[in-house]
Amino acid sequence: MTEKLDRKTIITKKMSRNLILIGLILGLYALLSFSFGGNAYYMRILTLASINVMLGTSLNLILGYTGQLNLGHAGFMAVGAYTAAILTTSYSTPFFVNLFLGALLAGFIGLLVGLPTLRLRGDYLAIATLGFAEIIRVTALNLNITGGALGIRGVPYLTNFTWAFFLAAITVWIIVNFINSSHGRACKAIREDEIAAEAMGVNTTYYKVLVFSMGAFFAGLAGGLFGHLLTIVHPSSFTFLKSIEYLVIAVVGGLGSITGSVMAAIFLTFLSEALRKFTELRMIIYAGALVLVMLLRPQGLMGGMELQLEHLDPRNWKGYLENFKNRQVSKLRSKRGDRNGNT
Repeated sequence: MTEKLDRKTIITKKMSRNLILIGLILGLYALLSFSFGGNAYYMRILTLASINVMLGTSLNLILGYTGQLNLGHAGFMAVGAYTAAILTTSYSTPFFVNLFLGALLAGFIGLLVGLPTLRLRGDYLAIATLGFAEIIRVTALNLNITGGALGIRGVPYLTNFTWAFFLAAITVWIIVNFINSSHGRACKAIREDEIAAEAMGVNTTYYKVLVFSMGAFFAGLAGGLFGHLLTIVHPSSFTFLKSIEYLVIAVVGGLGSITGSVMAAIFLTFLSEALRKFTELRMIIYAGALVLVMLLRPQGLMGGMELQLEHLDPRNWKGYLENFKNRQVSKLRSKRGDRNGNT
């Protein structure tokens, strides 16, 4: 009897949390739409920020939770963008179907790439994924169906803030639920010590390929949105620097923190746009800001922590502040102890 009651209370708590979360998402969407709905420029920036959220969180899933350094994220993005653009311009299929098929193909290619390459580790894996991204880009550069060097022009402008915002919210929701499941705990075990995880019975190859394919799927979905936002799909949009851009989002936000990736994606998108008027000094200021962030917060903006619904309750703020003070005091004591030990 007590077990049934416990299950009911757990289910009701989960349902109430989900309802609160849905309400917050809808409220945020309504607030942003009401505040910036009349300004096409700001809505475009918010749309781009939502796409970057999808790319940053999907890469953080691969890098931050299984420790796989993927430098080919732009390649999966290109697969989704080209597939969706070809289906839209040549076959006039529905937009959502095109996005889903592009993401599905990107996930399938991620599976094919992951099976042989994920046996590699560290720098070797990074080089392999980088080579894959370049293969995709050069292939698109030389095929007639992808438009060759001219790319695919005349792609309909179908991506708006509504599409990007809610698909980004769904992406984050799926990734967070995956991380908090038993599968996510297995991925964290692989990140901490792959040999120990395998010794404890975790199928490391299965989970590494699964996470790699999931990240590729969401990158392809974001690529489809990106192509229908710019109304042109060109090989120059998916270079190595594009992968580095999303790697920076994951690192600045904090590896192993989905909340950090969301914050970093929004922050870096608006920072890059704010510096657009400084044509000559733009990249210097942008790089300097990144260096400053990493000097002040080397662990990233969130440092592996996640924002929970409980954190929004003012009744819990006092306890959080006390815990923060205690952590800072313990850090100062450990630093003083290290200095005394060295002297």
